[in-house]
Amino acid sequence: MAEARLDTLAGCELVIGAYPRFRYNALGGSARGDVGLAPDGFQKVGFPADAITIPDLNWRTTRFLGLPLPPGLSIAIHPEILTGHVERNTGQVDLQFRSRFRFHLGALGGMSITAPDLVVDTKLTTEAIQSTRHRVQGQRLDQSCRGVLVGAALIEPTGAAWLDGFLGLPDEALAVLECRLGI
Repeated sequence: MAEARLDTLAGCELVIGAYPRFRYNALGGSARGDVGLAPDGFQKVGFPADAITIPDLNWRTTRFLGLPLPPGLSIAIHPEILTGHVERNTGQVDLQFRSRFRFHLGALGGMSITAPDLVVDTKLTTEAIQSTRHRVQGQRLDQSCRGVLVGAALIEPTGAAWLDGFLGLPDEALAVLECRLGI
């Protein structure tokens, strides 16, 4: 069986609710998985959760309104599912992505707050998407296997009233993932 490798790159963006876009440098993230043939001629790809690493959103990787996130605030991404298909002749990619986003705020004096996870379940695609809030075009893989995956997801309330109110949940989130996908 062939191997697939997905590497995340610097030019990523995230949006939640009515907030402006976060600029996110995901350089250094990767996933390793297997490739198989699907009946429709596409190649199936699957990446086990324990073979996926995605950099945290924090003051080093993420800018909001041109400024880094405040020190002490981090959002860890814990993938659960990353599977789908690739059409190598056209560069089209469609991946089902499910992950938990875990907010953590470390404050002075040793206090810390960890919020309930935000669950993101979406189809990441190189094609165009349109949702209630977003209309975005992905970019198919080019000759160097680089492309842009886009996906929108409804984010359900977490149960923590302060976080749900701050983020305006339920609401949509948008992911724009610049990546390289080699098979």
